[in-house]
Amino acid sequence: MRQKKNTKIAELTKALMKDKDITDVADLQSVLKEMLKSGVETLLEAELDDELGYDRYDRNSEKNNYRNGKSAKRVKTDLGEINLEVPRDRNGDFEPQIVPKHSTDISAIEDKVISMYGRGMSQRDISNHIEDIYGMPLSAQSISRMTDKIIPLVEEWQNRPLEIAYPFVFMDAIHYKVKQNNRIVSKAAYVVVGINMDGMKDVLGIWIGENETSKFWLKVLTDLKNRGVQQVTIFSIDGLSGFEQAIKATFPESVVQRCIIHQIRSSTRYVSYKYIKELTRDLKSVYQSPNEESGYQMLLEFEEKWGLQYPQCIKSWKDNWPVLSPFFEYSSNIRKIMYTTNIIENLNRQYRKVTKGKAIFPTDTSLIKALYLATENATQKWSQRQRNWDQIINELSIIHN
Repeated sequence: MRQKKNTKIAELTKALMKDKDITDVADLQSVLKEMLKSGVETLLEAELDDELGYDRYDRNSEKNNYRNGKSAKRVKTDLGEINLEVPRDRNGDFEPQIVPKHSTDISAIEDKVISMYGRGMSQRDISNHIEDIYGMPLSAQSISRMTDKIIPLVEEWQNRPLEIAYPFVFMDAIHYKVKQNNRIVSKAAYVVVGINMDGMKDVLGIWIGENETSKFWLKVLTDLKNRGVQQVTIFSIDGLSGFEQAIKATFPESVVQRCIIHQIRSSTRYVSYKYIKELTRDLKSVYQSPNEESGYQMLLEFEEKWGLQYPQCIKSWKDNWPVLSPFFEYSSNIRKIMYTTNIIENLNRQYRKVTKGKAIFPTDTSLIKALYLATENATQKWSQRQRNWDQIINELSIIHN
């Protein structure tokens, strides 16, 4: 079916372009409107062929429904208004999809392209899909120009004022390959998610920089302050060296909690597969202790058992204890939120899902466009506040006021 449509459209395009004297933009627009009109009408005819079960002029005696002329319809398009001839059937059963009944606007090509781009479709897939709908493929340049229209929205979103206080802020980076100066380099997308005073999650921003460094995180934190953030009660972060110092330089009163999951991964990196289950099970007795004192005591017992075999694992937990242990001060409601960066890791999984078809991004701009659109899609589901939020906010106010 698609091959037949493409053949018809290719023939029409060739005929329409023949002997055309295009000297300016107006001439080009006029030709494109003719091409769009012919392409849409060809698709309408093909749709009716499918509906009736036979091609035009082929009267199949087994069928009891036939073509019944055409009706005129004026519709809006991205190129302006065009007059269409919509084919009809005798029984009135034909429901065209390309131009639905009672619809007079088919100008949403750009919206469709942006939506597909935001869901991770490749430029080739987008072009094929648009060709199936409208009968005209889109070049990579056309798709890029269409998605570039969201850049002002991205800039406005990145610079929007933020709230004064956030009880929780989660910070993490996700890495991508990007072309830069004719080379392919690794770039980090620095992502910050906050939970505001109403218990609602919000992506505070995405910044594209070189491989993850505490220096760039300091720049991100300074940007948050410049956009209005004055107080963050608890930061949840990964194990990047210098991260805590960057936070304390900008938000000295904040509690810094290193993600326990990140800590487990990094400290058990070189543990033999033979012992990993037993060792991580013993580690649970450390971070699932009821308070810091018993937690540290369990760490010492853990050291007695595993210290000789895996001294670097023990050293990592002891060296990082000041940023691993703050969650012990709080109830289980708060611990569940702050002791891992799961909130932001779940978002990163959404990013990976929609960018898996793009192994390399041509520019930083193309990367931020994709992540912004993925953010818009992901956060549409963030409509509920955190569980037990009234208890959480009351506990935080008592401890930190």
